[in-house]
Amino acid sequence: MPLTLPKQLAEKIETGFITYMELFNTYTRLAPKYFSEKAWHATHLNNKQRLRLYKDLLFPLAQECKEMLGDQASDFSSWKEIKFQYQLLITKRPDLELAETFFNSVIRKAYPKLTIDEDLMFVMEGFDSCTVRESEELLRTYPSFLGLEKNIRQILDDYDFGAPFMDKEQDIKFLIASVKKVILTRYRVGPETKTQILKSVFYRNKAAYLIGRTFLGHKWMPFIIPVVHGKKGVFVDTLIFDPNLMSSMFSFTRSYFMVEAEIPSQVVGFLNSVIPHKKIHELYNAIGFNKHGKTLFYRDFLHHLEASDDQFEVAAGIKGMVMTVFTLPSLNIVFKMIKDHFEPPKTMTRQEVRGKYKLVSLHDRVGRMADTHEFEYFKIPIGRISADLMIELRKTTNSHLIITDNHLIIKHLYTERRMEPLNLFLEHCSTEEGMKAAEDYGRSILQLAQANIFPGDMMTKNFGLTRQKRVIFYDYDEIEFLTDMNFRVKPKAETYEQIYAPEPWYSIAKNDVFPEDFKRWMIGRKDIKDHFLDYHKDLFDPVYWQGVQQRIAAGELIHAFPYPDEIRFRPDEKI
Repeated sequence: MPLTLPKQLAEKIETGFITYMELFNTYTRLAPKYFSEKAWHATHLNNKQRLRLYKDLLFPLAQECKEMLGDQASDFSSWKEIKFQYQLLITKRPDLELAETFFNSVIRKAYPKLTIDEDLMFVMEGFDSCTVRESEELLRTYPSFLGLEKNIRQILDDYDFGAPFMDKEQDIKFLIASVKKVILTRYRVGPETKTQILKSVFYRNKAAYLIGRTFLGHKWMPFIIPVVHGKKGVFVDTLIFDPNLMSSMFSFTRSYFMVEAEIPSQVVGFLNSVIPHKKIHELYNAIGFNKHGKTLFYRDFLHHLEASDDQFEVAAGIKGMVMTVFTLPSLNIVFKMIKDHFEPPKTMTRQEVRGKYKLVSLHDRVGRMADTHEFEYFKIPIGRISADLMIELRKTTNSHLIITDNHLIIKHLYTERRMEPLNLFLEHCSTEEGMKAAEDYGRSILQLAQANIFPGDMMTKNFGLTRQKRVIFYDYDEIEFLTDMNFRVKPKAETYEQIYAPEPWYSIAKNDVFPEDFKRWMIGRKDIKDHFLDYHKDLFDPVYWQGVQQRIAAGELIHAFPYPDEIRFRPDEKI
């Protein structure tokens, strides 16, 4: 093999990565423009185009590499030399870690049936530094000697949202009152006190967010300032200090932010300083670099395997008809595989199931659907697979398994955050806990509807609870767009034959839905059911569902606030 070919391929991959980053940043820079213009449909389209960008560039590039290598596409020494040449090219890049992940993606597509290989890929030795440098390029700093009001006024002056404020003076009063109530009643301002805010604004859906921290009481106190549009201009919607709320806003159940990040590791480092219990891979996901988030997730997974000795086992809960799910008890992740055969009444194909997961990855998850990572040729030490799990995998997913002396290799799977299934939670929780969970269960369905998602199978077994007891939907094989459904009032039986008919006596089309039937099976516990039925009357009303459909069909994009209405400064203000 000529020595020039590895260098040629390395340069081609580097050029592909540069193209990707340029286009990624082009889409990202459109976010403030669309926000200022209230171009919400363009915002959603822009987000989807940025999400599709990676694979749109990756597949033709990988195919070109395969063609250039010919018979040597699966030659170990050739790819090792390509990696070496590529490493020389990218060593001084400010986004080095993303360049490494891009190479991993190319080789996985160009090298037939390649499992994760540390010699050929950037796995454990890859760049992994997210320390914060307090540079003027990254942050704006506001010293305490200016005083609270001047600092807040300066902050609002420093950030241009491309539209006039509806009432800036009132926003300043709201912010001052909030800081005094939450912070200054507990801490005293000193000469060392200062506030820092990322220069880059975070955009998602109909909101813009300032992310900052204040050094007070010998520690950093993080905060988020959301800014939204009203009918008469932009306004500050609230001031968030609650770390749980901040964590939720960067949750695996949320869509990715649009935020300019010249040095991504620096932005992630700052975010890690204000939301410290979020893993680094989650923060990369949150700012749109989900492929690198996947790399870091896998790196964490390997570290966890080395530090643990428990066995993978079948996940708790009712077994699904479409997916086989397993987990490692010491890790808060589930692994989901599409079964070889689906039990009746499921009639979909494997490709249709993958299409549903793709839909979720591109759609606004409104804090109610779990993000996933998709893996091919995923390798697990064979000694860590429990006997019961191996039996289950061989019985349900045998066509996706490759078994070697040392490893179980799975051709295709999804990883997802592990949650406690709602049906299991409702079996042991108190009445009060159950009522709160049931309320949020119904709320999650209604919020998904507002995002044009109909879950399909809404049994409690398909929903889980996060650490903060937020209800999340995670079974995607039957989801549909809400606007494709036909919500009907159930016909009333009038004759003896209709009343006692063993089957429905009226016609039912494929996408017909009868909301009043939900009452029969949504919540089973008697001490919770009546409260649930009364609290969520809209769920069982076809007219309500039709009304949401009409709003979506009319072009309205309904904003799902990632924080409760009661903390909004102007809760009655529509956006």
